[in-house]
Amino acid sequence: MGWLAHLYQSSVGKKSIMAVSGILLVLFLFTHLLGNSTSFLGRTSFNSYAEHLHSLGGLVYLFEICLLLVFGIHIFTGVVLYFENLKARPSRYNINKDDGDRSWGSRTMPYTGLVIILFIIVHLANFHFTDKSVLVADLVRNLLSKPPLAAFYIFSLICVALHVSHGFWSMFQSLGLNHPKYNGMIKTGALAFSILVGTVFILIPVLTVFSSGFLL
Repeated sequence: MGWLAHLYQSSVGKKSIMAVSGILLVLFLFTHLLGNSTSFLGRTSFNSYAEHLHSLGGLVYLFEICLLLVFGIHIFTGVVLYFENLKARPSRYNINKDDGDRSWGSRTMPYTGLVIILFIIVHLANFHFTDKSVLVADLVRNLLSKPPLAAFYIFSLICVALHVSHGFWSMFQSLGLNHPKYNGMIKTGALAFSILVGTVFILIPVLTVFSSGFLL
């Protein structure tokens, strides 16, 4: 693990760690997106997807441990970089003055990150540490049919989309894969992906609340 400690000694190294862990989390998010999209095909498809995951047994637990480790590294590195950036800026006035050309995703990264951490805790409590005998379609309907919880999910997923909109672009910057010729395309791709993520995930609580036939 000496190489990891060495990376943490420099700002560039920490940004590289953020980028690599971010890539892994984006891949997980996209995979999760595809899985949850089966809910739009009906309860049978959605339940079959969940049953297929459960059938993998130990592989799922191994994946969850690896995912938890990646999340931990990403969160820890993000916190370290945040406080390092605060120390590097001489005054709050300068921070505000330089914000003009920054996107909403960039400006809100620390705050959306905190919301996402809270969201993950609530989401795991609701859907992971629960009665496994209940069909996932029934679990979704029972929980997300409650307007306050659905509203929390919608707000949190908007934060996820905002976070990804900047994080996706920032990954390329941190790994030195940016170029004036392609930067516009990368920014457009980051925005498109964040909109896709937000739209698909948000549709689930929205349909659960407003469509009586969703997942029934």
